[in-house]
Amino acid sequence: MITKSIPNLFTLGNLSLGMIAILLASEDQYTLAAFMVVIAMLLDGLDGRIARALNAQSEFGKELDSLSDIVSFGAAPAYLMYTVSFQEAPVSIAWIVTSIFPICGALRLARFNVKPGIPGYFTGLPIPAAGGVLALLSLFNKDISAPFMMVATLLLSYLMISSLKYPNFKKVGIPKKAVWIAPLVVLFSIALAFLFSEQLSMFVFIPLVLYAVYGMYHSVQRYIHRRRNRNKSQEDETSHRY
Repeated sequence: MITKSIPNLFTLGNLSLGMIAILLASEDQYTLAAFMVVIAMLLDGLDGRIARALNAQSEFGKELDSLSDIVSFGAAPAYLMYTVSFQEAPVSIAWIVTSIFPICGALRLARFNVKPGIPGYFTGLPIPAAGGVLALLSLFNKDISAPFMMVATLLLSYLMISSLKYPNFKKVGIPKKAVWIAPLVVLFSIALAFLFSEQLSMFVFIPLVLYAVYGMYHSVQRYIHRRRNRNKSQEDETSHRY
């Protein structure tokens, strides 16, 4: 019974960090708030792997994971961005843009739970990645204007509910004997966040952005490839006629 509860403890840790991120943002601790979201991503990546390693997967854990994700990667990053960047924008527009992000995140999670995806890929940008990008992007508010931040927020919202394909790394598991190391990794990450949060922001932000852009790039490549094949087929038909 205790073994089967371990993955859920990591999921609840994810949820707790999401709430802490919201509280930190309300206290103007924006950098720490962003990194609470990033560490929540780490916990979100560990809970499923630990569940598979311990053979403790369950429908309860799956639903709990989705409910935690909507707080940690939907509400928390959106509130952080609103607090940091949207204060000078018209209130109605700021509220709408802020609300759209967790709404799209909820739709993304619901679709993931009921619709089987392509093996090895996610359909739409996973909400942890979208939330991580949004949270870390908020740290650049002094260099980036509010309108651009709003556009970026809406773009990330769209990517979550889009049909773009993103690589699925969740199948990469961890050995059962290594499960006990997971709490140490989390504690070490929290310590780094408190000690070197400013330096780590760009280090974490770049790979997350590249992952988010991957789906758009891959989609454009497939469109160009299909268009070339269609043009080639039309040219072949024309040459056969003459």
